[in-house]
Amino acid sequence: MKQNATNSKSVSFIEKEKVRSVTGKMRNERFFHDLAETFKAMSDPTRTKIIYALCQEEELCVHDIAMIIGTTNSAISHQLRTLRNMKLVRYNKVGKVTYYSLDDLHINNLFAEGIRHVDEK
Repeated sequence: MKQNATNSKSVSFIEKEKVRSVTGKMRNERFFHDLAETFKAMSDPTRTKIIYALCQEEELCVHDIAMIIGTTNSAISHQLRTLRNMKLVRYNKVGKVTYYSLDDLHINNLFAEGIRHVDEK
């Protein structure tokens, strides 16, 4: 085992080149905070159901999402606000009706990977 001194602390590692390679690819703290917040936003079962429903259709209004999930318009609106603030969903107003959809294909792909992971368990 090789030793590496960092900030007067002794840090042990086995594969110096692997450590150097991965260290060079690490992102800043803000990136990891934003990534964790994205996963946290998707960690709520109601929000997960909303995303799942939006993966099935291009756009759905609050009332339709509430009917699909079996909860109130108010509860759905609250969760959609969180998803919108995290840039996971976007909205489109048509007259007095607001339709929601996934913000982009990345969200659909990320969610699809999560579904595959759970299905394979």
